[in-house]
Amino acid sequence: MKAYLLTSTMSLTEASEPLTFTDVPTPEPGDDEILIRVSCCGICHTELDEIEGRTPPPVLPVIPGHQVVGVVEHAPQGRFKPGDRVGVAWIFSACGVCEYCLRGNENLCPNFLATGRDRHGGYAEYMVVPERFAYPIPDLFKDEEAAPLLCAGAIGYRSLMLTGIRDGQRLGLTGFGASGHLVLKMAQFLFPATPIYVFARNESERNFARSIGAAWAGNTTDTPPEQLHAIIDTTPAWTPVVAALAHLRPGGRLVINAIRKESKDTSALQELDYPHHLWMEKEIKSVANITRKDVEEFLMLAAQANIKPEHEVYAFEDANKALLDLRFKPAKGARVLRVSLQE
Repeated sequence: MKAYLLTSTMSLTEASEPLTFTDVPTPEPGDDEILIRVSCCGICHTELDEIEGRTPPPVLPVIPGHQVVGVVEHAPQGRFKPGDRVGVAWIFSACGVCEYCLRGNENLCPNFLATGRDRHGGYAEYMVVPERFAYPIPDLFKDEEAAPLLCAGAIGYRSLMLTGIRDGQRLGLTGFGASGHLVLKMAQFLFPATPIYVFARNESERNFARSIGAAWAGNTTDTPPEQLHAIIDTTPAWTPVVAALAHLRPGGRLVINAIRKESKDTSALQELDYPHHLWMEKEIKSVANITRKDVEEFLMLAAQANIKPEHEVYAFEDANKALLDLRFKPAKGARVLRVSLQE
């Protein structure tokens, strides 16, 4: 089968070709695994972090991609049968028996395996995954609409739930890419009286936020007209974190939805002032991975609320271009790699 391999980490430039397009053996599913013919795979900032060496080291060489939609080719006698349309998310597997898994926090499992980092992902014509870590895709969504829901949407849903926000309270979103615009849409549905304030460096992203219902949109360090009950940060930098803490009201919570923060931006932490930024029982909560429950609940919510991502589709042969565009050009919504046309 055709696939893209990440064989080494590197610093990206606008002329880079980080992935190698090649032939690899079609995977053979194990007893508890399904074989999927991939239709689409969402393109995520986490792929950039893997390529540039900012995540836990991937198992090289690896096929990246963790927002996968496709059709089952082979399945054991279980949840799925050949022909079913399914999705695969960041969580490839967890042990199921540790204290974290047993209390529903399989995202914290010490044996957590990530799709496209620890096991081969969806930048390929076929992939395998344990059957219990695949999800039926609601009929409402086209393949390219469903792919971003599996990471940008599901991790955004987990982040929103971790804010503990109630209807009518004020919510902030720092960074407004694939996940941010889906969080805005789900928050509008779940909390219709909640005004949403967006912080983004790029004016086109701020305009996009306003066009889909943000009550206010400003630069990352701008001061909103009111203090906020909760803020979700999806940026790779520390400066927005420090700024967000200043924008929280007493008892407010900052949820950081990021797999890493850039070491070059740590100078912002020198501005952290305890009385100004953290006192009055403000909280900081990080988001680590997702659980199956997050994916399942969000897919149901997205279908109920008709939440569809803004997205741009790239041809399979343009995977490297898509990654460089994600790295160096502002995005309106999500980017999706079209691997094959399903019959």
